[in-house]
Amino acid sequence: MPRPLDDILRRLGGNEAAARLAGVSAEAVRKWRSAGVIPPRHWPAIMAATGLAWEDFSAAPETGEAPPGATAALVLADGSVFWGRGFGAHGISAPAELCFSTGMTGYQETLTDPSFAGQIITFTFPHIGNTGANIEDMEAPRIFARGLVTKEDPTLPSNYRAAESFGAWLRKMEIPGIAGLDTRALTLRIRDLGPPAAILAHPADQKFDLPALARKAAAWPGLEGLDLAREVSCTQPYEWTDGVWDWERGFAETAGGRLVVAVDYGAKRNILRCLASAGCRVVVVPATSSAEEILRHRPEGVFLSNGPGDPAATAEYAVPAIQGVLAAEVPVFGICLGHQLLATALGGRTYKLERGHRGANQPVKELATGKVEITSQNHGFAVDAASLPAGVEVTHVSLFDGSNEGIAAWSRRAFSVQYHPEASPGPSDAAHLFRRFVERLG
Repeated sequence: MPRPLDDILRRLGGNEAAARLAGVSAEAVRKWRSAGVIPPRHWPAIMAATGLAWEDFSAAPETGEAPPGATAALVLADGSVFWGRGFGAHGISAPAELCFSTGMTGYQETLTDPSFAGQIITFTFPHIGNTGANIEDMEAPRIFARGLVTKEDPTLPSNYRAAESFGAWLRKMEIPGIAGLDTRALTLRIRDLGPPAAILAHPADQKFDLPALARKAAAWPGLEGLDLAREVSCTQPYEWTDGVWDWERGFAETAGGRLVVAVDYGAKRNILRCLASAGCRVVVVPATSSAEEILRHRPEGVFLSNGPGDPAATAEYAVPAIQGVLAAEVPVFGICLGHQLLATALGGRTYKLERGHRGANQPVKELATGKVEITSQNHGFAVDAASLPAGVEVTHVSLFDGSNEGIAAWSRRAFSVQYHPEASPGPSDAAHLFRRFVERLG
C-alpha cells in the first residue's frame, strides 16, 4: 500500500523542503495535498532523499478481471486505475503522456496530427464520433497518438461526408480508446498536477495485469529529451500541390508559384495546403535534411513545420540546418515545433510547460497591433522569451498564461508563431500569416 502523503512530506522535512528537493513551487506542493498524490515525475528525487521505494508511492493495483461492464482500463504511473468501456482496436498502448484537448470539433484531425505522437488524448468535449471518419480530414497518413479517452461512447455518424464510423476507423488505424470516464475530473487532475504517464489497455481477452502496467508507465521517462520528429517525418522529398478544401471541388490542385521548401518535423497536411493556396510551389523534405540538402532545391523561402517531442532533442540536427538557411539569407517561417527550433537557432532556449496548450479558442495577442487572435494550439513546450538575444523580438503572447507565442528576427528575414494559423478556430484570424510569409519571399 502507498504511504500517506503526510508521512512522505514529514520524511522530507515539510512542505518547503519537499518543494526544494522536487524543484517545484510551494503552490505545487499545495496541489499535491489537495489531490492527495505526488506526480510520478518527482518520485526519483523524493525516493533519493527519503529511501522510499516505488511501492510507497503507487497504489499497487491488483491483477484481475475488469469490474462488471468494464472492458478497458486507463492506468497511470502512480497506480491509479480508471475503468471504462473499450472501443476502437484491441490492444495495450505504449506508455504515453496523458493530455487533454479542448476542441469541440475536429477529433479526426486531432488524432492524425503528428504533434500528438507519444500522447494519449482526453477529449474534454463529451460527444465524439458524430461526423464519423473520412479520408479528407486526415492530417497525416496514420494516427500518431497512442490512444484516446472520451466521456461518452462514440456516437454513430450523422454527416454526409462520413465514409465509416469512428470506431471502425480506429480499428483500422489500430488505436485503442476508452469511454465512460469522468473526463472533467481527469482534466482537472492533469491541469493541477501536470500530464502523467499512462497506458491504455483494451485487451481482447479482458485480462489486466495492472501492477505491471503501472510499473511500465512509471518507468517511462516522458517527452523531455525525446526526439519524435524523426519518427513522424517523411523519409524522401516530395512535392505538394493540393490547396485548401473547397465546398464544390474538395481539395483543388494549385498552379504553384514561389518555391518553398517545407521541412517536415511532423507537418499537418492543412499547413501545406495553406502554403499552396497562398501561391507557393511546395517541396517537402525530411526533418533530418541538412542546410545543403534544403538549399539544393533553390528555395525562395523555407517553412519549418509543427511536430512532436522535445525541441531541445530535435534541435541537435535541426538547428545547424536552420542556421545554414539563415546564413544563406533565405526567408524562414515556422509554426509550433518549427517556432521553437527557429528560436533555438537564433540563440534562445525552450522549456517544458507545467500544462500544455491543446485545443481551440486560445487567445493570443499580437504586441505590435494589440490585435487578439483566437487560435488553435497543440504544444507542451514553449520558448523562453527571456533567453532571446538582441535582434530577436517577441511578437505574440498567450493571454492565458503570458507564455511566448511568436518571435521575429526581421534582419534575418525570419518569423514564427507557436499556434496553428491553418486550423481556423477564429475561423480565419491568423490566415494572414501565410500571406505575410509569401510577401517576404525572394
